Amino acid sequence: MSNNSSITEFLLLAFADTRELQLLHFWLFLGIYLAALLANGLIITAIACDHHLHTPMYFFLLNLSLLDLGSISTTLPKAMDNSFWDTMKISYYVCAAQVLMFAFLISVEHFLLTVMSYECYVAICKPLHYGTLLGSRACVHMAAAAWGTGFLNSLLHTAKTFSLSLCEGNTLDQFFCEIPHILKLSCSHSCLRELGLVVVSACLDFGCFVFIVVSYVQILRAVLRMRIPSEQGRHKAFSTCLPHLAVVSLFISTGMVIYLKPPSISSPSLDLVVSFLYSVVPPAVNPLIYGMRNQELKDALRKLITRC
Repeated sequence: MSNNSSITEFLLLAFADTRELQLLHFWLFLGIYLAALLANGLIITAIACDHHLHTPMYFFLLNLSLLDLGSISTTLPKAMDNSFWDTMKISYYVCAAQVLMFAFLISVEHFLLTVMSYECYVAICKPLHYGTLLGSRACVHMAAAAWGTGFLNSLLHTAKTFSLSLCEGNTLDQFFCEIPHILKLSCSHSCLRELGLVVVSACLDFGCFVFIVVSYVQILRAVLRMRIPSEQGRHKAFSTCLPHLAVVSLFISTGMVIYLKPPSISSPSLDLVVSFLYSVVPPAVNPLIYGMRNQELKDALRKLITRC
């Protein structure tokens, strides 16, 4: 970071120019943030307190809710603060911390969604091997691998990004600190290695996406081939898998657009919308897609509320 000692802060992109719209955005973001905190917090509490939910599926769902809480808390509070106080500033070290945390949580979520698709595939396509393939030790190892790999990936990207020489000012065309927009400020000859790392990470994320799609295709084929005999069971499988696939597609595709699109088609408004779609929308809707539509989880929440 010594190369950038002259930069003490960055300027973020505002969502609106007028004071009225800024306050409107603040209240909108506050509502989204509180709803995400409440929904993910309820899922975490219900799974932790109900021993009937101590199964592989709910273990991974607990991890996903923790990630969603962390990722939305990394980006949205600063955006709300800037909208409320009519400012665009973020300090250099807060920006570095935001890049580290967001890259870490997003990387882990990619890997965890891949593991969750594998769990769903085993549950429907290989139910007799479920206990063998997804024992408690195997689940802990897969979750630990996702968290550990995500941390190393984010640490590598953050260290490389903030070791670059920044010679294009300090204005980021984004509402939070994001690696592609910091790279735009660097000298062209100094960011090639980090761009290579970004491409490698994007290819890895694309591999996760392909694995997820293949898993869900196999699940849907098994459902159509009547491996699930009851019509109610088939309807449940469809209503579960298709929303999962839709959310995963939105999350990964918008993230890859931000990181891989050529600069020639870049625009601040487009970047703002796409980044909002992959950084704020998934943490807010994941509890509804993965958790609140699940009858067992709803029963556990009902028991928890009654007990309280």
